[in-house]
Order: sequence, then structure tokens, then C-alpha cells
Amino acid sequence: MLKVIQSPGKYVQGAQALQKIGEYIKPLATNALVLADDFVMNLVGEQVKNSLNTSSLNSHFEKFNGECTHDEIKRLTEIVKKNGHDAVLGVGGGKTIDTAKAVAHFAKTPVVVAPTIASTDAPTSALSVIYTAAGEFDSYLLLPKNPEMVVMDTTIISQAPARLLVAGMGDALATYFEARACCTTNQPTMAGGTATLAAMTLAELCYDTLLTDGYKAKLALEAGACTKAVENIIEANTLLSGIGFESAGLGAAHAVHNGFTALEECHDMYHGEKVAFGTLVQLVMENGDSEELENVLDFCVAVGLPVTLEELGVTATGDELKAKIMKVAQASCVEGESIHNMPFAVTADTVYSAILAADRLGQEWL
Repeated sequence: MLKVIQSPGKYVQGAQALQKIGEYIKPLATNALVLADDFVMNLVGEQVKNSLNTSSLNSHFEKFNGECTHDEIKRLTEIVKKNGHDAVLGVGGGKTIDTAKAVAHFAKTPVVVAPTIASTDAPTSALSVIYTAAGEFDSYLLLPKNPEMVVMDTTIISQAPARLLVAGMGDALATYFEARACCTTNQPTMAGGTATLAAMTLAELCYDTLLTDGYKAKLALEAGACTKAVENIIEANTLLSGIGFESAGLGAAHAVHNGFTALEECHDMYHGEKVAFGTLVQLVMENGDSEELENVLDFCVAVGLPVTLEELGVTATGDELKAKIMKVAQASCVEGESIHNMPFAVTADTVYSAILAADRLGQEWL
């Protein structure tokens, strides 16, 4: 099988990068649809509008309704076509970004994404995660190309609550372990082939960066500072993890995350927080090196990622707990899920037992 790696056309990261967004878009388009939710509109809307105006670009700002659903994508695609927009700019969090990418795909325009947080690795990928209106995982939409440009304004991103950057670390934490599993089985990735050495190296660098700078970055943000460690973690959460997951592969961790979206009590948890616990579940399933598992537990506890079901919001006990965890396990193992990339057969019973064991390990570690 061919090896394939893919990435965004350009990645820009640095202080006040959003002030130059008009310059970045001008070579691509003349009339952009800008997509953001109310909070982000109030936060950076005027800054984006001024930059687009300075570059003599026409634009229309449209409110994102909060969920990346088929209906929302259809609604926004119709606006792009009706107004004759020749580019889509998505500004905000992961679901806004995924929606912008999907809309640009169906409208056949370039897409530029400008995250205001670094809580997921969604920005760089040729993928949108589709949810139901109730917030449950629906499906993956594989796109034919990555964004033309990703603009990471570290001034804005570092002003977000530290929990969001930590959630991004949880998403990035899975990258190396899922990539390793896929390479073991030589499974094709979302890029359409097997992993290159470059993709695996980026996935491993992502993990090393988290262990080196993750705790320091959390403390810096809590102090209101944007340090070199913060800059490194923003890059790890976004670029390293983004290329790593897409071009080196997904395994059990993200499938377990998708399973937990079936529980209403977990809907207030961020994507990366659920993925972090899914990483522990995957490591339990693999039953590998104990020191490696302990390093992951230490990291999660240090930065504040959940290591128990209770920390995920699951407080049921007895038969009710068993029923909920089996529901998660079954959803994690549906046909086509990335959990089947693991180098051994996986069943709902396997996942059920691994979730309970990971929870118990987390309790002991705390």
C-alpha cells in the first residue's frame, strides 16, 4: 500500500496573527463568508472585519448555531452560493472550524480557519466531525483537501481558559499511541494510505512536547502569561497532532470518545477530555509497558485531565453504571469505527472491561 501524508497549505502561528487575516485571504478570494458564534463575534469580530476591509475584501458575517450538523452545513452552504462568496473563513472552536470546512467543500470554495482556542486538532485536517442536534456523534465527513490556511493567533488563544488548552492536550495525547497501533497493523489512515516516517515522527514529537511543556504551559496560562511553553503546546495540539492523527492513524482512544458522546452526562466535557480517558482505556486494552501507562496517568493528573468516570461526569453505580458503560462500549465498536485498527480483535466486552479497569486505575492514582 502507498504511504501518504497530507497537511494544510500554510500554517501561521504567532502573536496578533489575526490582525493580518485579510492579507492572508486576499490571494485566495475577494468575497468571504465569515463564520463564528456569538461569543467569538464579540471577541474578535471587529478585528477580523477591519483586517478584511483594509485588504479591500468583501465579507458577510454569519452566526454559527453551535453544532456541526448536516442541517447547519446545508443552511450555510446555501448562503455561500446565494451571496456568491468565493471563500469561507471559520473563526472559533472545533465545531465552528469543522462546519466551515464542510461548507467550503460543498460550496467548492477555499477555506481558511482561525481557531480562537487550541482545544482540538481539527483545524489542520481534511475532516469534519458531524454531530446530531443533541450533540451525539453522527459520522466523519472525509474531505478531499486540507484547509488552504490555518492561522493561530496566540495572543487570542492564550487568553482562553486554561482548561481549553488542557483539553487540547488530551486530544493530542492520543496521537502517538493511536498512530503506533495503526503502524503495527499497517492500517490505512484518513490520508488514504499508510503512515510515512514523517507522520510518525510528528506524532512522537507531539507526545514528547506534551510531557516536556504541558504542565508548564498550564501554569503559565493560569498566570496570564503566553510563554514559549504555551507556544509549543499550541503547535503540538494543533499542527503536530493534526498531521499525526490524519496521516498516521486513529485507534481506540477516539472511538471510546465517540462512545461517551452517547451519555448525556458527558456532554459538558470537552472532546479532548474524553479522548484522554479513551487513551487510558486503549493502554489498558494493549496491556503494555507499565511505566508508559504510569507516565500517562502522571501527566493527566498533573495538567487536570480526567482519569476516572466520575471526573467525566459519570456518577452512576451498580447495574445502572454497568448498563451505561456497556452502551459506551457498544457505540465504540460499531462497524467502521477506528477501534478496529487495533492490532487485535476488539469487542464491546473488551472495551467494557477496559473502561472499568481504567477507571479503577485512575481512582488509585488520584
